[in-house]
Amino acid sequence: QVQLVESGGGLVQPGGSLRLSCVASGSTLRINGMGWYRQAPGKQRELVAIIRAGSGPNYADSVKGRFTISRDNAKNTVYLQMNSLKPEDTAVYYCNADGLQLRGASYQSGAWGRGTQVTVSS
Repeated sequence: QVQLVESGGGLVQPGGSLRLSCVASGSTLRINGMGWYRQAPGKQRELVAIIRAGSGPNYADSVKGRFTISRDNAKNTVYLQMNSLKPEDTAVYYCNADGLQLRGASYQSGAWGRGTQVTVSS
């Protein structure tokens, strides 16, 4: 079973920046999609950004031009650089991976991190 470990959340003022990281456990050989979701209080979880193997990134309109997603396949790690943060970006951010090929020729359809809090407030 793949585990995702997140880091980088915290409190930041409007206009500030944060960088989130998420690494998949060592049992992972290949991953199709790696991305970030977020869920604010009283709202449904929404896709923030995703990057698939051999492809470029896709972003929610609300973060386009401010956030940058990237991945390091050798480290099974995905990053989310968040700039020009706004109060409406406040949410729990969850790392997600899909289409995971594991050691022993096994497959896992998806995995979630436990979430990290991002709070944007003055």
